[in-house]
Amino acid sequence: MEPAKARRAQRTRQVLLFFVFLGGSLVCSKTWSYSVAEEMEVGTFIANVVKDMGVDVEDLAARGARVIFDDYKPYLRLDPRNALCDLTERCILHFQVLFENPLQFSRAELLVKDINDHTPTFLDSHILLKISEGTTLGTLFQIDSAQDLDAGKNGVQNYTLSPNPHFHLKLRDSDEGRKYPELVLDQSLDREKEAEFSLTLTAVDGGSPPRSGTTLIHVVVLDINDNAPEFEKPVYEVHVPESSPLDSLIIKVSATDLDAGINGELSYSFSHVSRDVRKTFEIHPISGEVYLKAPLDFEIIQSYIINIQAIDGGSLFGKASILVQVVDMNDNPPEIVMTSLTSPIPENSSPEMVVAVFSIRDQDAGDNGRMVCSIQDNIPFLLKPTFKNFYALVTERPLDREIRNEYNITITVTDLGTPSLKTEYNITVRVSDVNDNAPAFTQTSYTLFVPENNSPALHIGSVSATDRDSGTNAQVTYSLLPPQDPHLPLASLVSINADNGHLFALRSLDYEALQAFEFRVGATDRGSPALSSEALVRVLVLDANDNSPFVLYPLHNGSAPCTELVPRAAEPGYLVTKVVAVDGDSGQNAWLSFQLLKATEPGLFGVWAHNGEVRTARLLSERDAAKHRLVVLVKDNGEPPRSATATLHVLLVDGFSQPYLPLPEAAPAQAQADSLTVYLVVALASVSSLFLFSVLLFVAVRLCRRSRAASVGRCSVPEGPFPGHLVDSYQYEVCLTGGSGTNEFKFLKPIIPNLVPRGSEMETAPPF
Repeated sequence: MEPAKARRAQRTRQVLLFFVFLGGSLVCSKTWSYSVAEEMEVGTFIANVVKDMGVDVEDLAARGARVIFDDYKPYLRLDPRNALCDLTERCILHFQVLFENPLQFSRAELLVKDINDHTPTFLDSHILLKISEGTTLGTLFQIDSAQDLDAGKNGVQNYTLSPNPHFHLKLRDSDEGRKYPELVLDQSLDREKEAEFSLTLTAVDGGSPPRSGTTLIHVVVLDINDNAPEFEKPVYEVHVPESSPLDSLIIKVSATDLDAGINGELSYSFSHVSRDVRKTFEIHPISGEVYLKAPLDFEIIQSYIINIQAIDGGSLFGKASILVQVVDMNDNPPEIVMTSLTSPIPENSSPEMVVAVFSIRDQDAGDNGRMVCSIQDNIPFLLKPTFKNFYALVTERPLDREIRNEYNITITVTDLGTPSLKTEYNITVRVSDVNDNAPAFTQTSYTLFVPENNSPALHIGSVSATDRDSGTNAQVTYSLLPPQDPHLPLASLVSINADNGHLFALRSLDYEALQAFEFRVGATDRGSPALSSEALVRVLVLDANDNSPFVLYPLHNGSAPCTELVPRAAEPGYLVTKVVAVDGDSGQNAWLSFQLLKATEPGLFGVWAHNGEVRTARLLSERDAAKHRLVVLVKDNGEPPRSATATLHVLLVDGFSQPYLPLPEAAPAQAQADSLTVYLVVALASVSSLFLFSVLLFVAVRLCRRSRAASVGRCSVPEGPFPGHLVDSYQYEVCLTGGSGTNEFKFLKPIIPNLVPRGSEMETAPPF
């Protein structure tokens, strides 16, 4: 029995060894490895698998050779590596070569090699960093990492920072195995020395040749900030319908900062969020309002986690998260298709002019597909339905470009679904100008002051007009209009620049010949037809001190010298004569003063500075000479002053029969003087019409008395070169002096009409 059992056991081991040997021969223990670069064209030769396995090509069909991949997908072509293996460093496709007759398997693997065909890219080309000057050394500042679609060493491998004394770069590894940069503060910041500066951050991949991308980091140094912002909640949760319109408000987050000033001003932003979040949402940096900027689709993404941060003015930040739950609902908003748009339109367009034609549609059905179309109120346009879902935007009333030259019209289409969806379409309609406004001067009249003796072509002033129209309709041309006075030689006096309204004097003006003149200027636009307006320009010539005083009495060129007779018994202050002079100028240039320049016997006679009266200064004696020659200087008050001289001959006589003109006695009591002054003022006001006659009569009496008393010669006032009407036409201003010890009339100065030279004289009459 034992030998039989032994033989059966031996046969059993032989059968098992056969099957083990057979199984080992079915699968080749060697694995064949091949490689190919990504993005190779279809049909590119990779390797000769049959040759490597030692099989004849003629046996392939007979043995039923096939290639089977592990995932049972026939790779008829190689997709881009990033689509096959995402960002995995090694992308290996395993497959087997099968021979059916006899059965044989050979293992093989295909390595898809990544090529460096993507450049590292930062999400933001400019990064703003606000850092407090009190930030401690070694503080880290996170920077968003660069994105590179390549994998392995072709992905982002390193970051470099431009040389600077303040920061160095530190790299950290994320949970996904990526590197992200951080700025480390090495040197204290001083805002007073350097308020801001820029750094260049470069991301470099490991390809050959390497690719790199940069972003500019702008660092703003702020004052000390020691409080970080804090959000109201660490996590915000909000439900948003998937059909929410673009730019709709999702949520408003709020953070507080105990600091003040710029250190308490917060800026909201996203922090380390995905591309989907950046593509779908945006946050207002000031208000913290989160808006939707891309459509939501519940079928694609059901929720979003948005990491937000609030950064204060010193770059301290607080973080929170927003969980956005997308609510599935009717997600087909109405659509607007603009067919035609007319812009600009003339401002004189007739009502119901068609501005735009558009159609609306909604892919939903029932109430969700029925729509209401409208525009905003308070604009001169309305919507009129035409055919099916077509609308026409027409004018409702006349337009005025000068009131409003552009209209931003928002067309709103709302469906009747629950909740209702709406679509807004903004169009801009400009209004073109029509020449319907005449130029308008800034002033209805202009007054210009021109000094006399001006140089020709002097710029004396400007006029200005504006036109509310635009373009050529608002281009203004200036011109001189024919003067109303036909005797005014306006064309030889002034000219005007047609483009800017500048006025020029064409010749030198003379105040004594022409004190003022006026004319009208016109402003005409270049519209069709042209419109115009006009304004009055008044030119006043300012006097210059260009005339010397002219002595009326005594005259230098008289036929006989004029001799004044003075009795030796005259008291001090006796009125000998009066020097009368005029000045052709006006104002202070015509204010005259008198001064005794020369005298035969100094101290015997004196001249009053303001009226030219020559009086005795002391009692006369027998020792005084009988004949005296006085030279009186007459000077005006101009700048520089001008002057003239008058020569007087005085003869002292005994037994002079001319009535003695006594000096005014001492003034009575002050009360009587004031009363008399009031009476005289009232009397002068009531008899003003007789005053001129009285003055002329007084002058005539004086002349007659002097003619009877003259024994040496006869005083005469010849016409000479001075106009005769200046001698005959004197009008005196009269004033009463009070409180000086006398009440008397003083003839201050003549007022000469008709723009002739004015003089200044003063003559004292006996008290009434």
